[in-house]
Amino acid sequence: MSSLDCVKVEISVLIGRSVIPIQRLLRMGRGAVIELDSTRDAPVLILANNRPVATGDIQIEGENIRVCVRDLIPGEPK
Repeated sequence: MSSLDCVKVEISVLIGRSVIPIQRLLRMGRGAVIELDSTRDAPVLILANNRPVATGDIQIEGENIRVCVRDLIPGEPK
């Protein structure tokens, strides 16, 4: 087994952002809708451990949702 097999990475996909007052957020209930600053076909940002690593596209097929990588974001040299 490779030592990389033991490394865990948290992957997140950012589909949009919204700024709303905390009071409004606290009043929201089940089924509330938060509008985002993104469009339906806009690329999403893929994060690894909260760092941007790629952009991608959302694809929905039946009940399955997947993200296809569009472009990698170059990392910072160390």
